[in-house]
Amino acid sequence: MSKIRVVTDSACDIPRDIVEELGITVVPLTIRFGDEEFVDCQDLTPQDFWAKCKASDTLPETAAPSPGAFQSAYEQALADGYDGVLAVCLSSKLSATHQSATLGADGVAGKIPVTVIDSLAVTMAQGLIVMECAEAAQKGASLEELTAIAHDAVSRAGVIGTIDTLEHLIKGGRIGGAKAMLGSMLSIKPLLELKDGVVAEAGRQRTRSKAVATCVNAVKEIAPVSRVAIVHGDAADIDAVVAQMQGVASTHPLIVTDMGSVVGTHGGPGIVGVCWLRA
Repeated sequence: MSKIRVVTDSACDIPRDIVEELGITVVPLTIRFGDEEFVDCQDLTPQDFWAKCKASDTLPETAAPSPGAFQSAYEQALADGYDGVLAVCLSSKLSATHQSATLGADGVAGKIPVTVIDSLAVTMAQGLIVMECAEAAQKGASLEELTAIAHDAVSRAGVIGTIDTLEHLIKGGRIGGAKAMLGSMLSIKPLLELKDGVVAEAGRQRTRSKAVATCVNAVKEIAPVSRVAIVHGDAADIDAVVAQMQGVASTHPLIVTDMGSVVGTHGGPGIVGVCWLRA
């Protein structure tokens, strides 16, 4: 029976108790607020992050982990007696994290086999892929088997979400002030999804409740789904979102968790995302 460690990065937003239960190693990204730098999920909890966002006039910045950080994770797996490593990283089209994981693997060549998977996803869409692999790893799947499981899960993963404020997009210079002001006046709530590893607009709704309902219905329309997770950034209406999603997943319990700083940086407070793996 193989003993393979699953490694990922902190953009996955997997709840800490699940990380520990499944023996997943999470390599953190770095968050910067001006001159202040924080290690994601270690120096900065999601709650701390959202409080800082609300108090800051500038958009925080994220930085990928170094290749050395991944190499250290791989070397630790070797020291712990593992036969190999499967690293599942946030979309290579959104971050240099996948590149760092690959370069880190080069650093342990000949010591321990490492396969790096591009999730083409982010937040709990990435997290659900990681969980699928980690559960199989605990059952003794080989690195080759886990690689196949990972690629299959990548093909079944999806995420759709809505942002509650255009403020972060304005701070980040992603849309002009006039368009942002117009959007606020009309109470436009953009819908976002991942397509081929990049963020794309999935439509717009006039109200928050309609935007959330659209996200929920998107998952119900592609059912059956085996896993579902809801992630949010300090969203006041999260209980209502959760109520609408009960019973959608066919084989695994619904996961509700805080969106971390990696994705939250760009979405802003109130962001809600619904993530899934098709059955």
